[in-house]
Amino acid sequence: MKTRRTPGLSRWRSIWRWHNIVRMSRSAVASFRTPEMALTAGELHRLYRAERRGLQLFVVCRTAIFAVALTWYVLSALASGYTPTRFGIGFLLALTALGVPYYLAIDSRLDRPLFRFLISTIDVAAISGLFVMVPVYQGMDLPQIYAFRNSDIMLLMPLIALSTLTLSPSMVLWSGLSAVTCWMSAYILVVAQMDRRISWSDLPSHASREEYEALILSPDFIARGNRMTEAIITILVTIVLAIAVARARRVFFSQVAAEAERERERAARAEVRNRLGRFVPAAIAERILSDPVSLQPRVRHAAALFMDITEFTVYAHTRDPGQVIAELNAFLARCADEVAAAGGVVITFTGDGLLATFNTPLDLDEPERAALSAGRALIARSETEAFDIRVGIAAGPVASGSVGSVDRQAFTVYGDTVNRAARLEELAKFIGVSMLVDEKCSAAVPGLVPCGTHALRGVGDQVPVWRDSDIS
Repeated sequence: MKTRRTPGLSRWRSIWRWHNIVRMSRSAVASFRTPEMALTAGELHRLYRAERRGLQLFVVCRTAIFAVALTWYVLSALASGYTPTRFGIGFLLALTALGVPYYLAIDSRLDRPLFRFLISTIDVAAISGLFVMVPVYQGMDLPQIYAFRNSDIMLLMPLIALSTLTLSPSMVLWSGLSAVTCWMSAYILVVAQMDRRISWSDLPSHASREEYEALILSPDFIARGNRMTEAIITILVTIVLAIAVARARRVFFSQVAAEAERERERAARAEVRNRLGRFVPAAIAERILSDPVSLQPRVRHAAALFMDITEFTVYAHTRDPGQVIAELNAFLARCADEVAAAGGVVITFTGDGLLATFNTPLDLDEPERAALSAGRALIARSETEAFDIRVGIAAGPVASGSVGSVDRQAFTVYGDTVNRAARLEELAKFIGVSMLVDEKCSAAVPGLVPCGTHALRGVGDQVPVWRDSDIS
């Protein structure tokens, strides 16, 4: 009966090595993955255009290489006193001429991944075929295996390197693998036609110099180990080049993502300006963008300023509508600048007036003092214009945030404090003063003059109000 054998230490080491190889292979494969599915149509078009230009450059360079090889072949043969063969000239001339249809096929119906892979395969297969069909030396009957004695696989390396211009890791891998496959196939084909074969394994362990020279000079020496080394090195170089191209693509995607992020930021700035009005200064828009939470619904202590033009209907009745709108727009624009200079934000324009807030959505240490300063500036501005204004200021809890539908939203403020500011502006017109403030504002800004208690529309109780001693 057979007994079950326990795996030895060497077997476990072998398993561990294979485990590491698999793990590293997975990491290498992951490095080729690019987030192309996450790109927009425009970004994918940019990638396609870059790949197309790279393929065109690849075709131009490979054509130039074969043209140089043809020139070198003819000149070197003539310099050595030999006549270049018609086959060699025709062969290199054909490979050079193939560059023209290759180039014209780019962006045509033939431009498919298979076509791109076919270009590389034809080139390396043609060069490898030379080592099978072309005699090693003219006028000498030498074994064809001599064609592989000088590590001539290096002739294929420029074509592998050129494939990196296509910006396609798969194209680089295909070029390297097809080069190794064609080269080793040509080698195997030549070796199969030999009657006798010797390699490094036939060299004695303690060989003499004569035995070593006899081995490597033998026409039957196939140097199998040398060919395997060439193939392995070529594959390793190919993998390194493919990884470099994959990393370059990742850099491209990172740049595209950064540009997309900048575009989103520009769109966000436009959205903020649409919500807060086109008179909001860019500096304030930038501050709001740096704190997106400021546009979310919330309640905080703030000051509300309501401004309205007195007797605007009478003013507009006797004037041209176009002229009225132009003068009104110019005046409100300058008023918005005064509000912004005091640290406030114009929330909305109310036809012939405006509503501004302080400490929402932008943070402000002393919103009452800032609102009073803005009110004074607005009244001073109106004295140089053709308008007479009234201002009401109230302080307290203010609710703010974006409201509206999914497609159209606006930033707004609401609550008793906002309503009180509007009622104070109405009361200012009624009692004949330019600006009134509520009790909380007067507590925060000393030096205001009491104006008694009054009933505000919508507010049942009598409330105390104050005016600025510097303003009538």
